Amino acid sequence: MNFLAHIYLSGKDENLLLGNFIADMVKGRQIEKYSPDVVKGIRLHRKIDEFTDSHPYVARSKDRIREKYRHYSGVVVDMYYDHFLAINWKYYSDEPLETFVENAYNVLLRNYIMLPSRAKFILPIMIGSNWLVNYADLKSLQRHMEGMSRRTSFNSGMEEAVTDLKKHYKEFGQDFAEFFPELVRFSINYVEKLKSQGSLTKG
Repeated sequence: MNFLAHIYLSGKDENLLLGNFIADMVKGRQIEKYSPDVVKGIRLHRKIDEFTDSHPYVARSKDRIREKYRHYSGVVVDMYYDHFLAINWKYYSDEPLETFVENAYNVLLRNYIMLPSRAKFILPIMIGSNWLVNYADLKSLQRHMEGMSRRTSFNSGMEEAVTDLKKHYKEFGQDFAEFFPELVRFSINYVEKLKSQGSLTKG
């Protein structure tokens, strides 16, 4: 899953959100720099990724484009799923997407000093282009895919990913609709497990 889904799956706990946001940018023993509650957010992120990567509905999405995108098929599907989360947001939250995203940005900005250097670089760009809201817009998604393609070390073809999304839009949307509620339940259960370990905010 990509940024919007990870932040959504953190619930209302700011430390979980922070850890979930920075998890891919924290390597090895760098994790020791963070508080136990932020570490729980990092662990949540990694469990979400494990669940996602092993799920048959996600595998079905990846298989649809694997021959073309190969190693990057998972990255592309993550972006597709954030798109479907954004456009179907009203089915997953009573809070408007714009309000949710603004609150998430504010949490990250309040804690900017503790972010890893890569996150400090990404966050202003994310806010400036309002990635999390604009995932809903295919033109914005296209620009994001083009930017990701330019940053890959070899030709990924991701600049064509929105065209392929349009070709199989109904099928990818169905994969997401079947998968995401299961991921939500998994995440809620895992957060409850983390709460039972102490110090994480309850309620």
